[in-house]
Amino acid sequence: MELIIVRHALPEKIINTDPLRPADPPLDSVGLKQAELVATYLAEESIDALYCSPMRRAVETAAPIAKATGLAATICDGVAEYDRSSPEYIPIEELRATNHPNWLAMQRGEWAGTSDPAEFQRGVVDAIEGIIAAHPRQRVVVACHGGVINAYLAYVLKTPSSLGFFEPFYTSIHRIMAASTGQRSIVTVNEISHLRNTGLLGPR
Repeated sequence: MELIIVRHALPEKIINTDPLRPADPPLDSVGLKQAELVATYLAEESIDALYCSPMRRAVETAAPIAKATGLAATICDGVAEYDRSSPEYIPIEELRATNHPNWLAMQRGEWAGTSDPAEFQRGVVDAIEGIIAAHPRQRVVVACHGGVINAYLAYVLKTPSSLGFFEPFYTSIHRIMAASTGQRSIVTVNEISHLRNTGLLGPR
């Protein structure tokens, strides 16, 4: 089967004053346009099923895909991001540009939001492998997050780092062929043809 993992579109920056209230931001105006573009792009393919993270930025990215394909998006809790309980959401490119303490800690392999990196990766792999098992010989889209994509591709590549080893673009597409024998082959990473020449690639 072919697994198509799509990172969510660009969300708003949110910092809550209540530390117990998760940020869970919606898409911003650029993100909404990005989501429409990736939906149009994927509508040209024969998609059999659509899944998404329960977090708002993933749900709003999946919505145009659902409309374009006629598929209902199934919520998969296992592909929620590692920072799902964080009271703030600061886009990764801003963390990097400002040398935010969270960015510096991530480079040291010390910061993973509210989850242990190894535990987070196990949950992601279990969820995605469950989706694969449920859809033999089909093409399935999963709308989720950069950390989730890092965790699963690190599992396929058997890399020592499961979080932050590369940066997926907003609405980037990552294709994996999954054989019934258990073999997993990465076909594309950071596919962004739908964003080229649109001015909507987003901040870097």
